[in-house]
Amino acid sequence: MKQIDLDHLVQRVVEELSKKSQEAIPFPEEKELGVKNPHNREVLEQAMRRTPARIGIGRAGTRMKTTSYLQFRIDQAAAHDAVMKQIEPAWLAELGLPELYTRAKDMQEYLMNLDSGRFLSEESVRWLEQNGDKHKDVQIIISDGLSTSACEACIPDLLPSLLQGLALKNVSVAKPLFIHRGRVWVQDHVASIVRCKVVISLIGERPGLATAESLSAYMIYQPNESTVESDRTVISNIHRGGTPPIEAGAYLADLLADILRVQASGVAYAQLRVK
Repeated sequence: MKQIDLDHLVQRVVEELSKKSQEAIPFPEEKELGVKNPHNREVLEQAMRRTPARIGIGRAGTRMKTTSYLQFRIDQAAAHDAVMKQIEPAWLAELGLPELYTRAKDMQEYLMNLDSGRFLSEESVRWLEQNGDKHKDVQIIISDGLSTSACEACIPDLLPSLLQGLALKNVSVAKPLFIHRGRVWVQDHVASIVRCKVVISLIGERPGLATAESLSAYMIYQPNESTVESDRTVISNIHRGGTPPIEAGAYLADLLADILRVQASGVAYAQLRVK
């Protein structure tokens, strides 16, 4: 696993923020205004700059224009590929992470049976019991979830940034794990085996037509059999057009340290923060 020194990390975050800021100001050349003679062109162009949604594309008769239709099909294909394609073995080899599997034997079962992605397979359970780092402050899980594209695009920058941030805060971290076909709740199963204080899942989001590379981070403090969704803290929309991966890694390190400090996550964490 590559390491990023603090100076380099700060420089990359600044560059990402600067690039993001510059891209948000001008009217994107690739988003052409398709409405003829709009009532208020300035307002429409401003709206188009602020969102990747398909607005102002115009129409040809009762249908969308050919260019808009073709772009829609391209984005739809990218979203489909993000869900169905397998993670690249070379990408996993470069990260050097242990690979675990859920009970979902293939994507068909993963998509049709939610519980199959919430628990590790028997073989993976045995491996984690024998080889997992136990009793650490934080256990990091990476999972393809519903977008392998999100993992491949975000994790190479986010993970080193996150590990560097936690190291600077003297937070003990178990060796990160990659879980194939995992859902969010598999983090509870993992935590019950390694008995960490906090577990964070970096998981590919359901792809939309704006981007297929969006990642989410789900964090929970000491999950148990009574855990509910409101016990999880979630940071979403981690991608080039949202929160840049390097910036997200640094922010997640701060957030995890604070969750450890208050010993709570989700709604309980928010309530303690207000107090």
